[in-house]
Amino acid sequence: MNIVDWAVSAMDAMGALGLALLIFLENVFPPIPSEVVLPLAGVAAAGPQHSYAAMLLASVAGSLLGAWLLYGLGRLLGPVRLRTIFLTLPLLHVSDYDKTVAFMDKHGNKAIFFGRMVPGVRSLISIPAGLYAMPLWSFSLLTAAGSAIWNAIFLTIGYSLGSNWTVIEPYTGLFSNVVYAIIALVALVFLVQLIRREVARRRLGLPDPDEVLLEQEQEQEQEQEQEQEQEQEQEQEQEQEQEQGQEWAQEQEQAQEQERTQEQGDLADGTGHGTELSR
Repeated sequence: MNIVDWAVSAMDAMGALGLALLIFLENVFPPIPSEVVLPLAGVAAAGPQHSYAAMLLASVAGSLLGAWLLYGLGRLLGPVRLRTIFLTLPLLHVSDYDKTVAFMDKHGNKAIFFGRMVPGVRSLISIPAGLYAMPLWSFSLLTAAGSAIWNAIFLTIGYSLGSNWTVIEPYTGLFSNVVYAIIALVALVFLVQLIRREVARRRLGLPDPDEVLLEQEQEQEQEQEQEQEQEQEQEQEQEQEQEQGQEWAQEQEQAQEQERTQEQGDLADGTGHGTELSR
């Protein structure tokens, strides 16, 4: 069974829910292309069992779920771990990561909306949004809007083809075979790279990347702890200054009160002497 047959079977068995699952997987696993899955969903929507609106909503839901996962990874892992992952895993390149972050830096939050319609950036744009701790509600809104436009285009193509979708069937089978070949090749290259890196590391006596990453994380934690300690010390100093200020103010009030009491006593003594003299 090729990817197309599997996608059709998933949508036949689960309907719109199957499409949502496929689009979710497409966001986190690039070899499942939305450019093929969505037209097939459009063909299904042209039939009596499914509606165009349900398929569109399901596709947007799948896009959101995948985007939330990558957003969460970006927010949880941080730049150091992410760069390590892009250096290690197949189908991922640090240049893609840097390009996506640069796209976000250049365009700001609107990059989330337009990025959902840019091949090569569509999925990865969720990662810098998590890195920069973009508010989840605005991220979700922009992701849903951009995904709705992108998904609607390919759904409409399939919906327009309807029963004539067999025109593109030979090409989808060829595409599936190409995808399988790419996956096998990438897996082989990944395995060879891992072996070569490990052999070179041991030959040169280099530290384990995991240990280096752990040390970097520990350093970051220590820096955070030091910053927290400094903040606590500053807060304690401010509290001490406030207490000293309050004590000084109280002493001043007491001194002034004593002066007033003494002045009143002096006045009372003066008044008493004056009365005796008048007598």
